[in-house]
Amino acid sequence: MVTTSPACICDYVIMTIVMSEEIAAGEFKARCLRVLDEVRRQRKQVVITKRGKPVAKLVPVNESPETFIGSMKGTMEIIGDIVAPIDEKWEADAG
Repeated sequence: MVTTSPACICDYVIMTIVMSEEIAAGEFKARCLRVLDEVRRQRKQVVITKRGKPVAKLVPVNESPETFIGSMKGTMEIIGDIVAPIDEKWEADAG
């Protein structure tokens, strides 16, 4: 029996809500290639269970590697003026 339940996958850059499917190990063994194709095509994860307890998770591979450049875009907020000079003397200017 295959059931679906919402699961949260938290990546270091993006948080995405994905529908997760559970499949018994015996059924997975019989349908392995079909399940692999489904995971790749539909970009969903499948939890493989043994006697109702999760033992493995099959997830799609990220096809494009994430780059560091731009990975923090939209995660910070500038408060105030970051360009204007401050009213303190710096040691480097003392010389």
